[in-house]
This record gives sequence, C-alpha cells and structure tokens, in this order.
Amino acid sequence: MGFELGTDGPTTLVVGVDGTATSLRAAAYAGGLARRQRAKLIIVYVRKQPPALVAIGDSSGRALRDVFEAQDEVERSLREGLRTQGRLWRIDAQIVVRDGDPLSVLAEVAKEVRADAVIVGASTSAGHRIAGSLAVRLVRLARWPVTVVP
Repeated sequence: MGFELGTDGPTTLVVGVDGTATSLRAAAYAGGLARRQRAKLIIVYVRKQPPALVAIGDSSGRALRDVFEAQDEVERSLREGLRTQGRLWRIDAQIVVRDGDPLSVLAEVAKEVRADAVIVGASTSAGHRIAGSLAVRLVRLARWPVTVVP
C-alpha cells in the first residue's frame, strides 16, 4: 500500500488532565497536535477517591466536601475550556470523566477509543520517585506511545 497524502499520523489521541499545571500543558500540547494532525482528542479526567484517612478524621464532612468541590471545579474548567478553545482551534474533542485509578482509567479509555498515543503531564510529586509516575507506569504497559509534557 502506497503513501496517501493526509492519512499518516495519529487519528485518536488521549490526554490525561487532573488540573495541575503540567497536565494543562499536556492538554495544550495534545490540542495543538490534534489540530495539526486532524486527529480526535479525548481528554480524560479521573476523579480519585479521597484517602480513607480523610474520611475517618473528618467528622463534619467538610474535608470531603472540599475535595469533591475541587474536583467539580476542575471538571467545570475543563468543559468551559473545551467549549471555547475547541471551537477556536476547530478540533474534534470530547471530555471523558470517570472515577478510579488514573492508570487504569487512562488505559481503559485508550483501549476503548483505539488511541494512537497517550499524552500526560510530568509528575511533580516526590512520592512518584518511589512508586513510579503515571507516565512510567503507562510506558510499562507498552500498548501506546506515551508523550510526557514537562
């Protein structure tokens, strides 16, 4: 089969966004790549459950409400950004919001949409030096090219 203009490159990109500066840079990078390649962009936001210790030590429920309100704000911000920037950039994009573990959810969504690549922001957490960052764990799955945006 020969080369056909406009058919090379990725057709579907998945980007993980959690509201951190590096994940928002990853979303911007993925949006630009999707626009240039005319690829579909799937923005994945994973709502993580608060640690059990927060729930145990939170007799008033305020700490849990704060966690859920912060997650709601990230989701609202992502949807508003997609509504304004998606039209401006003329990209085919959608947001997928799920509860769970970021690695599992990103892998699940990438498999469902038959992603050509997964894009994530670099981790800034010191704990990831021990347990491994999301990007490193995605690479270990060895199912898609993974781009890590600083």
